[in-house]
Amino acid sequence: MSDSLGGSVPWTGEWASRELGIGLRTTGSALGLRLEDLLGLALRRNPRRAHLLVSRVLGKHVPTDPRLVDACGLLLGRLVARTLAVPPSAHGAGATGVAATEAPASDAPSADAAPADSDVSPAPRVRPLLAAALSGGQEQTAELWRRLRSDAPPEAGAAEAPSFGAAAPVVLGFAETATALGHCVADALGAAYLHSTRRSVPGLAPAAGFEEEHSHATSHALLPADPGLLAGPGPLVLVDDELSTGQTALNTLAALHREHPRDRYVVAALVDLRTDEDRERLQRFAAELGASVEVVALAVGEAELPAGLHGRAAELLAQLGEARSGARAPSAEAAPAPKPHRLHAPWPAGLPEGGRHGFGPGDRPAFDAAVAQTAKALQDALGPVLTDGGRVLVLGSEELLYAPLRIAAALAERIPAAQVRFSSTTRSPVLAVDDPGYAIRTALTFPSSDDPADGPGPRYAYNVVPGAGQPDVDAVVLVVDEAADTPALHAPDGLLAAVAPVAAQAVLLVLPTSTPGRARTQPQAGSSGGQPGLPRARSRRLPSPLRGPQFGSYAADEVGWLLTDLSGVPLEAPVEEREEAIQSGGAHYAESLPVEYQPTAAYQQLFAAALDASAGRLAHAVGVVTETVLAERGRGAVLVSLARAGTPVGVLMRRWALARGVDLPHYSASIVRGRGIDEVALRWLAASHRPEDVVFVDGWTGKGAIARELQAALDGHAERTGVRFDPGLAVLADPGRCVEVFGTRDDFLIPSACLNSTVSGLVSRTVLNTALIGPDDFHGAKFYAELAGADVSARFVDAVSARFDEVRAQVERDWPRLAAADRAPTWEGWAAVERVSADYGIHDVNLVKPGVGETTRVLLRRVPWRVLVRRDAEAGLAHVLLLAEQRGVPVEVVDGLPYSCVGLIHPRYTRGATGADGRVAAGAEQGATA
Repeated sequence: MSDSLGGSVPWTGEWASRELGIGLRTTGSALGLRLEDLLGLALRRNPRRAHLLVSRVLGKHVPTDPRLVDACGLLLGRLVARTLAVPPSAHGAGATGVAATEAPASDAPSADAAPADSDVSPAPRVRPLLAAALSGGQEQTAELWRRLRSDAPPEAGAAEAPSFGAAAPVVLGFAETATALGHCVADALGAAYLHSTRRSVPGLAPAAGFEEEHSHATSHALLPADPGLLAGPGPLVLVDDELSTGQTALNTLAALHREHPRDRYVVAALVDLRTDEDRERLQRFAAELGASVEVVALAVGEAELPAGLHGRAAELLAQLGEARSGARAPSAEAAPAPKPHRLHAPWPAGLPEGGRHGFGPGDRPAFDAAVAQTAKALQDALGPVLTDGGRVLVLGSEELLYAPLRIAAALAERIPAAQVRFSSTTRSPVLAVDDPGYAIRTALTFPSSDDPADGPGPRYAYNVVPGAGQPDVDAVVLVVDEAADTPALHAPDGLLAAVAPVAAQAVLLVLPTSTPGRARTQPQAGSSGGQPGLPRARSRRLPSPLRGPQFGSYAADEVGWLLTDLSGVPLEAPVEEREEAIQSGGAHYAESLPVEYQPTAAYQQLFAAALDASAGRLAHAVGVVTETVLAERGRGAVLVSLARAGTPVGVLMRRWALARGVDLPHYSASIVRGRGIDEVALRWLAASHRPEDVVFVDGWTGKGAIARELQAALDGHAERTGVRFDPGLAVLADPGRCVEVFGTRDDFLIPSACLNSTVSGLVSRTVLNTALIGPDDFHGAKFYAELAGADVSARFVDAVSARFDEVRAQVERDWPRLAAADRAPTWEGWAAVERVSADYGIHDVNLVKPGVGETTRVLLRRVPWRVLVRRDAEAGLAHVLLLAEQRGVPVEVVDGLPYSCVGLIHPRYTRGATGADGRVAAGAEQGATA
């Protein structure tokens, strides 16, 4: 067996065997294995069981080649498949509890002896590969894994997953240690999968619950999105890492059989250590159920426990202390711990990252594709570490094991020169003894970061810190889902702080938390089991944010879009057609989209010139507003930009904070005038972050309509739900004097206002159309991937952030003065808009769009009537004047405006008032003002 990161080690049960007299005796194995090949030993403080059987192939407590972990799970699944291929009656006594893979218990075979049921073993050529893999052979491990994971038909004699038809099995894995193992078994069977959980989910009622007798954390719940998952006629396969007494399996079977009785159950485990008495109890239980209960394991035997074990173990625990860090103290010359690089996985929204709420065969093709894409992104993030034998540890988190395992295995395959290992955090407190013959050599302790049903508590990561004489780790990749990406994870005593000093490079990889969505009943192409993906029951579960590159052109860690992807839906209509429908009351502006404006070469040159001229000014405003937010809301602030004009600003604010060593989460959500902010997005934010930490961000203020809309929407949300968000809006520019947190109150050109999606991550403006958006969906938007050639989103934010260093000193001088000044809103802009509306006979403030940004929007998206330009501001409005010329819009130079310019939407628009191209028709002005 190999150690955590390469090299041979003694059996990791020697210390416990020597100190406590614990032994292991093998009685059978379908693969010619000994228990010592699969298990080490350790001590823990647990009144139910003082010793801990530490799996060497599970990837939980011991960093292990992920391909070996996956291969052992697939081998177990193949043995289950062979068992299911034979009717229960053909197994004789096995049908009521004797393991289908075990030899007679009286004689322990040698390591290479075949078990009595040798017909159930996989292809003979697997055995030498497995033996070499268990001895640390990296090439043999890779070959074994490829053979078992291959999409090609298995070789003759291999355990093929049978076609079960209507009686397809369902696999159930136990949290927390067997969530990935159970999934691997389900993969081998081509079956649907569910694992138990200790994480509660509001609005999702448990289908069942049961107790684990000897575990540190005992209560389990089953939370399938589709309750019918457990009601099928086929066999139910229970998977755990070990069977010590079998009591957990009995508890589970009793609970499930009461709700959904069936004729056949199979219990599968890596090792089966039940006594003869335990086996007889299972036989009696099966008889009482009136069902077949078979047991399958890679190896069978018993743990030999001496008399007085608990007393002697208690003495050792008192002498050596409870679970503690075995980390070596850093030397005085040691470099400071690296700041973890945050990487959001390119993971499709709605794709399960595991089996907490069910995983169907139809989910597998998309899952495999997401694993490959994520491994590639991780390879790019790690860079040179992966070459020349670099040592990388991929660390899963409690129940989140399967996706990290598969990602780690894919990473190991991509870079054969690297030594990739996989393990996970855990709830189980174990004594750490830095001895080569002990399974748990070092321990890290930290608080939980998700929201478990049994409340917060300490968590542990074992063998992450190298023991004495073990090689250092070059990189650690911590994988969590969004539900666990909380302030506790990032706290000074949190998991990130614990693992960061272990390696020269640390990466935080965040997966979306899977949420049940609408029913999906059609099978996906390439489904290995011929069974459709699991139906998704409608519930109050929340969708997950979208991220690039699947949605939007910003990097995945720059922004999470709280939006529904409508990219395949035709929503665009000509500007004139939309304007007539909006003004006639036939449609709301958010129900459709304008055709994306394609800038001319001259206009693109104007954008480039404006960006070059204003980048420093923008960088200063970004610095001022971000420093103000950090001072007033703290380092735990969560940025929520208002899509889409606020999105580039949120990206820039996050970059400024990162340069200060503060990692601010950033999301983009929809707000619609007259409809309010997206309520589902607010629910998601409240479930994922503290509402008081949320800071809403926009690009600029015009007359303040959005600031008022936000205030009213959040007040209404608080009345309905009791959850209150701060309605304060942070903006780059506040010429309307509508908000308290801003970078400047000058009305100057923010170049992102010059363009549409091509400067905002290729994302459309947001859509709220009840024909497309359900009550539990985020508002929608489109990703215009086809416009990638014209995309300047990265160019814009890169140009501004490149000026951060040169303005930093000025920002440090200016923001405290601004913070101390009177920033109370005066709403001067609103008053000015009311005057203009009256002076021009419009009598509708919604048709008056003040400021450079809003005027630009009028010229790009609406049917403009006039543009008012302040006399001293013409020089800075070249792009406005060019757009007005292109659309034939009159420009009036006026005095006394508080803004640089104001755009007026045609007040009584019909397509007879302008031509089909949107240009103002002759005589239209008289008709409009009559």
